[in-house]
Amino acid sequence: MTAERRDKAGSRPQPPGAKLELRRRALAARDALPDAVRALLSAQVCARAAALPELADAATIMLYASFRSEVETTALFAWASAAGKTVCAPRILAPRLMAAYLITDPAADLVPGSWGIPEPRDGLAEVSPQRMDVVVVPGAAFDAAGRRCGYGGGFYDTYLARTRPGIPWVALAFEAQLVDELPCEPHDLAVGAVVTEARILRPL
Repeated sequence: MTAERRDKAGSRPQPPGAKLELRRRALAARDALPDAVRALLSAQVCARAAALPELADAATIMLYASFRSEVETTALFAWASAAGKTVCAPRILAPRLMAAYLITDPAADLVPGSWGIPEPRDGLAEVSPQRMDVVVVPGAAFDAAGRRCGYGGGFYDTYLARTRPGIPWVALAFEAQLVDELPCEPHDLAVGAVVTEARILRPL
């Protein structure tokens, strides 16, 4: 899915507050997964993601460091490093603004940042959005059209708009986070693939 198509992924009008309710339900379903189940499903999601051509062929990749009940990405960091890729992670700088920094050792380079989310520590090299070959994104809820509902801060929508046109944006999620259809606002950017423990959704 090209950038032009991604930023035009519309949806039918929904009642006011529908998006917030879908986010709430998806997060509740994700939070309800037992820790052991979440760990198993996360391993399956990451294995599927690592096999994607978008990630396998990328030289520079941005990964999010998982927080709370998100798909656990530790295995994906390890895979990317072992594969010789340049690995980056995001840090929040200001409202609706984040940047990516080079990660060589996640255990040492990632520290609690904004809202306790693991972020790159001070002193690491910043990597431009234009250098990314693929960006892996989290989210609260997704649909089959690649529409993404984040957590309300707008950080990824702003960041993704600064990457090179046409580079892959790949979301990781549990099946429990999928909904039939998400309302879409003008600033919402759809991803090109949603990877779950059971399948890979690719919008047409």
